[in-house]
Amino acid sequence: MQIGILMAGKVADDLAARYGEYPPMFEEMLGAVDPSLGFRAYRTVEGELPESPSECDGWLITGSKFGVYDDEPFIPRLKSFLPEVRDAGRPLVGVCFGHQIMAEAFGGRAEKSDKGWGIGVHDYAVVRRPGWMGDAGERLKVHAMHQDQVTQLPPDATVLAESPFCDYAMLSYGDPDAPWAISIQPHPEFGTEFARDLVELRSGVVIPPEVGAAAMPSFGQRVDNDSVARWFVDYFRRAAAQGTRAA
Repeated sequence: MQIGILMAGKVADDLAARYGEYPPMFEEMLGAVDPSLGFRAYRTVEGELPESPSECDGWLITGSKFGVYDDEPFIPRLKSFLPEVRDAGRPLVGVCFGHQIMAEAFGGRAEKSDKGWGIGVHDYAVVRRPGWMGDAGERLKVHAMHQDQVTQLPPDATVLAESPFCDYAMLSYGDPDAPWAISIQPHPEFGTEFARDLVELRSGVVIPPEVGAAAMPSFGQRVDNDSVARWFVDYFRRAAAQGTRAA
């Protein structure tokens, strides 16, 4: 199975030399669960998009420094590609910006939240556990890095995880037990060192320094990246086997 990674953002130059770009983070995350997976990255933020959803068996949209409302040429092009993925029956996963642009593409809304920045290890309540989330507990801890959020739920979406800070932290589209797409607001691809260094880099630049400082004690907590990786892979496998189509 080949997963196409739609790279909607780039790692800051100061960190890229040490940690690499976002696609390899996802390749390592998902490949640890299923080494047989193949990957193809598209530099979507630079205008590269697939000619057809059939180029890959499934698709994943990364995070980005941009908001879905920004005047960037790649954003409307990516947004218009997502219904094509749905209609072609290819499974789709979105993370952070990917989570937000999926909501916009499928009838919801994402915008800059009046709650401000969500940074550090955030704790979410798991409010629904479909079969592909078989090992989910009642709580989910993942690194967060966002000030934008989904603020209006798409009509075909179901909330899987939430928090007081983020009402729509994880979504499925269609039948939750056999969804045609899933998405999550926090970053299961972030390791602890990368997440900490990213906050340090952005504090006092785009993140208020007091907000960055408040997040620092959260780093080093156990996070559930491995669980989310298993969910993503199980979802991709089940959806591909079932030939999922939009309702």
